[in-house]
Amino acid sequence: MKTIYGIQYLRAAAALAVVFFHAAEKTGHHFTIGAAGVDVFFVISGFIMWVISDRRPVTPLEFIRDRARRIVPVYWLATAVMVAGALAGLFPNLVLSLEHVLASLFFVPARSPSSGEVWPVLVQGWTLNFEMLFYLVFAGSLVLPRNWRLPAMSGLFLALVIAGRVATFDGALMLTYTRPIILEFVAGMIIAEFWLKGRVPPLAVGSALMACSLGGFALIGLLALPFDELITGPLAVLLVLGVLSLEANGCVRRVPLPALLGDASYSIYLWHTFAISVVAKVALEIDLGAPATMFMAVLSGTLIGIAAYMMLERPLMRRGNARRVAGGLAGRAAE
Repeated sequence: MKTIYGIQYLRAAAALAVVFFHAAEKTGHHFTIGAAGVDVFFVISGFIMWVISDRRPVTPLEFIRDRARRIVPVYWLATAVMVAGALAGLFPNLVLSLEHVLASLFFVPARSPSSGEVWPVLVQGWTLNFEMLFYLVFAGSLVLPRNWRLPAMSGLFLALVIAGRVATFDGALMLTYTRPIILEFVAGMIIAEFWLKGRVPPLAVGSALMACSLGGFALIGLLALPFDELITGPLAVLLVLGVLSLEANGCVRRVPLPALLGDASYSIYLWHTFAISVVAKVALEIDLGAPATMFMAVLSGTLIGIAAYMMLERPLMRRGNARRVAGGLAGRAAE
């Protein structure tokens, strides 16, 4: 599949927004709007899965296997580091329980014994619980005729959101999977369908959509306005549409550093909090000023993610791809 560099750069921007968000939390700054990077990720996820499945048809089992190879090993390793650190006393506020650790590893929403929040051991892994729901539903839809898949998934996710609005749920599972944020995957798939049909906003419209989105995010951030996915979700949709308009009109070129950050965005997202926590602790010990601490936290969080991508994620991906190719060749030979 040809790389859509606009999407790559958005992945990089979304990951860095989350890094800034957590760095600001640790250093006494305000960048709550950085959490909206997750909304951009979810729209992009819906877009990418729809485009990939159209260009490289797979069975439900193959789809889940490919996604597991991509997501699970690095996430399990990061979770293992958290567990080991907690057992060693490095994270005194982290309370472990076997049930919660297992739920975290297998992407089951559960309340943390540390805070009572519906968070896994590795807190930022909460988004992967949504991703795995999306992947399972997407895999199931692959047994349907292509024209039925998007309506079926849209209907299911919309029904879940409506259920969350009309009923009261106490369990972590339903509290999680009835949130409106799941509709961002649907929006990404709808955008992808228009992209595949060549129906992209013209450059002027796309530029306006992008400006409206960035302006909305900036306004929320500068005025410290309250927000949730009902606000940031539509802004993320506008941003993705705008960037795809630029892409379709030849305005996006490959730039090495943003492309690398896009490739490493998953690892940056998973690993950045480790580096930020260390920097915040060291800065407190040596009385480093808040601006310098913020800078070092963002830089270290980004660099540890790039290093994890280069040393862990990319080799694992290459190994998985090699196995998939070998399996395909073996299957054809057996035929």
